[in-house]
This record gives sequence, C-alpha cells and structure tokens, in this order.
Amino acid sequence: MSVLACRNLSVAIGGRPILSDVSLSLAVGRITAVVGANGAGKSTLLACLAGLRDPSAGAVDLDGQPLAAMKPRVRARRIAFLPQTPEIAWSIEARTLVELGRTPFVGARGQTTADRAAVDRALAGANVAMFEHRIVDTLSGGERARVLIARALAGEPEWLLADEPLTGLDPAHQLDAAALFRRLADDGVGVVLTLHDLSLALRLADRIVVLAQGAVLADDPPAAALTPDVLRRAYGVEATLAQGAGGPLIDVIRRA
Repeated sequence: MSVLACRNLSVAIGGRPILSDVSLSLAVGRITAVVGANGAGKSTLLACLAGLRDPSAGAVDLDGQPLAAMKPRVRARRIAFLPQTPEIAWSIEARTLVELGRTPFVGARGQTTADRAAVDRALAGANVAMFEHRIVDTLSGGERARVLIARALAGEPEWLLADEPLTGLDPAHQLDAAALFRRLADDGVGVVLTLHDLSLALRLADRIVVLAQGAVLADDPPAAALTPDVLRRAYGVEATLAQGAGGPLIDVIRRA
C-alpha cells in the first residue's frame, strides 16, 4: 500500500514561517481534507507533498523513498497535482489540454491506444466529454475547472493532490466532483484536498487535518477534528456541528 509522508516539515518564505514541524502519514484509498484559515499553510503543504516546493527543513517520502530524489517524470507518473489557480497558457481544445496529463507516459512514438483510452476515461470521469472539442477560452470558469480535473486524472495517478478543486463550481457540479473524488478513493487512489467548505469536508473526507499558523492543530476523523474548540482556535469563530438533511454541517454562530 502506497504511503505519502512528511516528517518534521517546515517552510519559511522571506524569513516568515509558513509551516512548522508538520508530520503526516497518508494512505491510499482515503480522502484527506486539509482545512484552516487563510494563510494557515494549506497550499504550501500540498505543494511540498507533491514535490513542487522544497521545505526549509524536514522531508517528504513516497513509500519510504525521498521525493526529492525521484526523477520528475517518475514522480509525475505517481502524483497528480491540481493547483488552486491553474493557468492555461494556450488557446487549445479541451481534449488537447487533458492529453497533457499523459505527458509523463508518452514516449518518442507519441500517444498509444492506452493513452487515448486514459484520456477518454478522464473526460468521462470529470463529466466534460461534451466539451472535448471546445476551445478552453470559450468555457466558463467552472467548466475549465472540471477540464483541469480531467487533466489531473488522465495520468491515472496513485495520488491526487488538489488545492481548492471545488472553488468556482456550482452546487450540482460540486456534488459531481465530490462523488468523483469518493470513487477515486474507493478505487484505491490517495486523495488529498484543501477545502474551505467545512460542511463539505465533514461529509466527504475520511480524515481532516486542521492547520493553524502553519502547525497541525487537529488530525482526526471529521467529527473529532472539527470540534467547537478547534473551530474557535483555527478560525476565531464560535461554531457547532449540526445535523442537516444531507448530513452533518458546521453552524457558524459568531466571531469568537
């Protein structure tokens, strides 16, 4: 079973600490939600776990092997990363954009039948097959976000690390994306998401890691992680867990 772990991870940018002594061990087949207030270090943690940012101290390992020692192509075959504000540099068809997710696998002879089949599965999984011949510039922000999820899926990674992947999606497509992440985890993929919607995190995640000022404040199953005390310390609000028609939710009462 694949394990992605960080040990005593610290990051400072311009002399300002962003992460402080973070240690986590993540397993495939589960959805881990990383939550916390703005500036808590969520995006930085995800970038480190993907091998895209070097820590100031500590290390990230994949199955016991330092991520920093892996060749980028090997790492990219195993870990897909979806940034919070992805840029699309070219005016290209959606399918062509999704095909870029196969780049770590494509050899000198170009795409194979297996590559094309993987792209088809990714387009279908993200529910964007109807857009495959549309120029991405003509898509709405939410539609582009779904195409970018498909690009991450095209590599059929062991790990999907997605930074605020549901931002910009309407409620129906948020539910679709959440169901997709659940299917991926059930199929054995390790899914790590940063989320601001705490009620969605409660319903979707198997495990919630709460960051506060760059440190781990809580790391537990959802209901145990998002207690009133943790919410007060992490967000500065008085809030409780409530039961809604669709499952548990966070009822924010006032500022602490």
